[in-house]
Amino acid sequence: MESGRATLLKEQQLKDQFDNLEKHTQSGIEFVERYSKFVKERSDIEISYAKQIRNLSKKYQPKKNSREEEENKYTSCRAFLSTLNELNDYAGQHEVIAENLTSQIITELSRYLTELKAERKSHFHDGRKAQQQIESLWKQLESSKRRFERDCKEADRAQQYFERMDADINVTKADVEKARQQAQMRHQIAADSKTEYSNYLTKFNQEQNEHYYTLIPNIFQKLQEMEERRIERVGVSMKTYAEVDREVLPIVGKCLDGMTKAAESIEPKTDSKQVVESYKSGFEPPGDVEFEDYGPGQTMKRTVSETSLSNSRGEAKERPGGGKSKGKLWPFIKNKNKLSLKLGSGPEDFSHLPPEQRRKKLQAKIDDINKDIQKEMDQKDALTKMKGVYEKNPQMGDPASVDPRLVEMAMNIEKLQSEVQKFEGWLAEVEGRLPSRSDPPRRQSGLYESQNSTMVDNNCAQDRESSPDGSYTEDQSSETQVKVAIANTPEFDDEFDDGDEETLPTIGTCKAVYSFEGHNEGTISVTEGELLFVIEQDKGDGWTRVRRNEEEEGYVPTSYVEVFLETNTKGAMTYI
Repeated sequence: MESGRATLLKEQQLKDQFDNLEKHTQSGIEFVERYSKFVKERSDIEISYAKQIRNLSKKYQPKKNSREEEENKYTSCRAFLSTLNELNDYAGQHEVIAENLTSQIITELSRYLTELKAERKSHFHDGRKAQQQIESLWKQLESSKRRFERDCKEADRAQQYFERMDADINVTKADVEKARQQAQMRHQIAADSKTEYSNYLTKFNQEQNEHYYTLIPNIFQKLQEMEERRIERVGVSMKTYAEVDREVLPIVGKCLDGMTKAAESIEPKTDSKQVVESYKSGFEPPGDVEFEDYGPGQTMKRTVSETSLSNSRGEAKERPGGGKSKGKLWPFIKNKNKLSLKLGSGPEDFSHLPPEQRRKKLQAKIDDINKDIQKEMDQKDALTKMKGVYEKNPQMGDPASVDPRLVEMAMNIEKLQSEVQKFEGWLAEVEGRLPSRSDPPRRQSGLYESQNSTMVDNNCAQDRESSPDGSYTEDQSSETQVKVAIANTPEFDDEFDDGDEETLPTIGTCKAVYSFEGHNEGTISVTEGELLFVIEQDKGDGWTRVRRNEEEEGYVPTSYVEVFLETNTKGAMTYI
């Protein structure tokens, strides 16, 4: 009985330990979940912070075509712009932190928690199963024990009854024999119960020994190892948490170094010189004021001298009643037309500006128009060459289909050239000279000089002399001259033989500078910025053969693409 009570006590203690371990391991899982939630919230903070930093950087970026963009010529403004760019990169590093926290910690811990819960459930399931097994054996042992006890008592009672019957002389011999057989049967049943009880006891002791010395220790060991791995995993995650921040420190340091370098690049003297250069008026200082003596019957003049600032631009005008109207003191008096100038309603010749500022504006306008002329020239050259190719190879297209576009381009060029002449006249006026034929042309292509020099010399100069503002009227014969120039375009070598169907090897790549719509046979359409393979370079006819894929290839104007030949060809050449 003492042994049975001890077994029950141990089993109860073991059950209590399982309950304690179950609570502890559940607490460990909750700790991992809590830490994972902490990292998730930190990641969300980093994303939000990076977004706010990017918005801040974007908010203070200079707007296009605004006063802030014009101020970027100052070193302090450029330094601030560099700081904003570095700040944008700095925000990117916080996004990297958030991304690494998510991928290296949150995702990994989430997967590990799933595995940890499954492993914990498995271990406690094995423990409960072992407990149920030992409890079942214990119940079987107790049942066999009680049965053995009951059979022994029945055998004792049967033996006592036989002995009473055998001693009684009044009982028949048959009754005695029956009592003896009953006693023998009960003794045999008791012996069988004893054997069964002994077998159950042996089996229980073996199972109990394995339960307490093998199964349960193994389960506890697995739970211990599981708990140690959980703690170690949390430690690794905490270390990774610190490493994620440390990995971005070099780049963050570079961003801060860039901000420091930008601040050190500020040059006050350079900025002040830029201000002087930007707002330099070009006016000459006024002359000395003449002394006016007072005499009887004489009135002192109230007008300013001819050499004063107010008359430095020659703006003093005669009033209807005599005298002069007061001009503008440019350096000191506010411009009454300031609002209208801000709204962009100033005169086309920039005459509302001081001479130096006017000169800069006119020169910038001339440069912009010349760029447009050069672009039109390039496109016109390409179409002219295309027409020549069509004339030599009618199967590639109709030469007449190009004429309308050539005429349109020629008219555009004429219009732009007239604009250049007009602004050059105003520029010459500001610079104190008239344009002469000895002056070099301003950024004009050779094609323009060869086709239009006669017309410009004969017509534009005369118109400029007769026009008060330096502009002139376009000659109505320009379209005829352009058509003649197109008709006299030199012929090209016939290099577009399409008879060879063999696939040509790639000799380089090219990038489309302009879009080209290849409607005609043998050509291929390209869009601006598109990358293609070069399979045949320009042989002097103005066309380059390109391939988009195995099924699409054709010719494009060389002036429309920028070509990069491979090193094993004639060398890297660029056509613009």
